[in-house]
Amino acid sequence: MRRPFIAGNWKMHKTIGECVQLAKLLKVKLADSHGVDVAVCPPFTAIAATVEVLRGSRIRVGGQTCHGEASGAFTGEVAAEMLANAGATLVILGHSERRQYFAETDETVNGRLAGALRVGLRPIVCVGETLEQREASKTFDVIERQVRGGLCGFSAAELSDL
Repeated sequence: MRRPFIAGNWKMHKTIGECVQLAKLLKVKLADSHGVDVAVCPPFTAIAATVEVLRGSRIRVGGQTCHGEASGAFTGEVAAEMLANAGATLVILGHSERRQYFAETDETVNGRLAGALRVGLRPIVCVGETLEQREASKTFDVIERQVRGGLCGFSAAELSDL
């Protein structure tokens, strides 16, 4: 049976100092928790500082998205290599907010997944329907499309730690 996994997405909340304080608190409060894997995904600016605070703990640190390309003229984006270099070990991809507000598609999620896997980040691929799709009884169609499109072209071995 797979171990439960809990990830806290801090979204666009908290300064670097606030992230450090929260990470210190979590490190103490979760020191004795067993049987569950835990991760936090602070804002990009606080990843390195959060990694430093959580060093030696079981809490992993991740990014909230990454670009599929290793580098380039993509203002405001972050490459998977940059996340890994800052100490992140995982990354959230395809979050509903990224799909809604930044027009991410199954195809862009697929490219971002390639970037994450290229550098050894553990991907957390999000799928799910909007309220309108749910009310129209399209939940399973939407999820199937997102899974097929987002994971297209990858082998089972490549996705073994998804």
